[in-house]
Amino acid sequence: MSEFKDPSTATGIEWKDLNGALLLFRVHSQEHGIKTVHGDSSAVRGDVIVLDGDNVDTVYTDTLVFPKVLQSQLKPSIGSMVLGRLGQGHKKPGQSAPWTLAAASEADKGVAREYLAKSVETPF
Repeated sequence: MSEFKDPSTATGIEWKDLNGALLLFRVHSQEHGIKTVHGDSSAVRGDVIVLDGDNVDTVYTDTLVFPKVLQSQLKPSIGSMVLGRLGQGHKKPGQSAPWTLAAASEADKGVAREYLAKSVETPF
């Protein structure tokens, strides 16, 4: 293993690719005044690890979470870890269905504990 890592590229999370996956978040902060193509926005900053599904072991380090419902679920846990299964809520007329986190089952928590116990290079 090399002592150096390659630089990261700026990539956003494609939530649709993670639908149904078990996600582990390390919530760092709430950011405001972020310039986007849709104007100024807010987001939650954190690390995200995909613990199962097609993208298992994918890590998004120091990424921004823009979906509003996800932000509301993560903000109270700044400085902590949040574990949940990604899904979508009910769509309102003229809007997309919101991305949400469902509470982790005991089996899900076991997967997260196992990951954290065996992982040497985790952002947690």
